[in-house]
Amino acid sequence: MPAQSKAQQKAAGAALSAKRGETKKSELKGASRSMYESMSEKELADFAEGPRKGKPEHSSKS
Repeated sequence: MPAQSKAQQKAAGAALSAKRGETKKSELKGASRSMYESMSEKELADFAEGPRKGKPEHSSKS
């Protein structure tokens, strides 16, 4: 399932980086910390991939 906004992609990318040991978990905040704790590395990779072009900065909640 791809991200709906650029902000979601950035948060997933940050969480993925921490999962892979490239950054420290303590550096994560907000959504990226939540994603780190609740999603697998595969789920984060799927969420973070894809082009950012054409996506809104933030998703609108229905």
